[in-house]
Amino acid sequence: MQQVAYPVRFTVDYPDRPLDRVTTGFRIFVAIPILIVLGTVSGGSWQWSYDNARTTSAAAGGLLFLGPLLLIVFRQKYPRWWCDWNLELQRFGNRVSAYLALMDDRYPATDQHQSVHLDYPYPDAQRDLNRWLPLVKWLLAIPHYIVLVVLDTAALVVVIVAWFAILFTGRYPRGMFDFVEGVIRWHNRVIAYALVLVTDRYPPFRLAP
Repeated sequence: MQQVAYPVRFTVDYPDRPLDRVTTGFRIFVAIPILIVLGTVSGGSWQWSYDNARTTSAAAGGLLFLGPLLLIVFRQKYPRWWCDWNLELQRFGNRVSAYLALMDDRYPATDQHQSVHLDYPYPDAQRDLNRWLPLVKWLLAIPHYIVLVVLDTAALVVVIVAWFAILFTGRYPRGMFDFVEGVIRWHNRVIAYALVLVTDRYPPFRLAP
């Protein structure tokens, strides 16, 4: 039986070439600058203390959740630029994630897709979205959160094994690559459903496209 394609599409081009062993070996350190950049546009805050003096730094941005939720519920609208912002921020975050997962040795760009591809259609809020469902989507997605905790643990182990494989062979084993890609794909589907609110179709429990 043929599977119905989910509207959230995510792929990473498999690097069918020798990967850079030096940047792979020190990936966690090499990625620090781009992680800082991502943190500045992903929202959140940092706080530290010194001699009873407390300093707080906050980052602007982040995925837009409450605004789209309120507009969908009360006005059945989803501003296009809000959807575009969420999509581009997710794309950027995915490029950084793929880089940390050793899936590409090219440094993540802030404005180019490179080898990481994420897309979903802009929804017509009146036609495509139930106005009340956004209030409970985060709750309905709880089974996915549980599964993803297990998958994330497995993916971390796979990336560590792949790290050694790349250092010795220069190649990312294809089966391991496909598994990590599938875990990231699963995350994107759940985020699009429960947080970005661009689809009412419940995410499938599968790694495949």
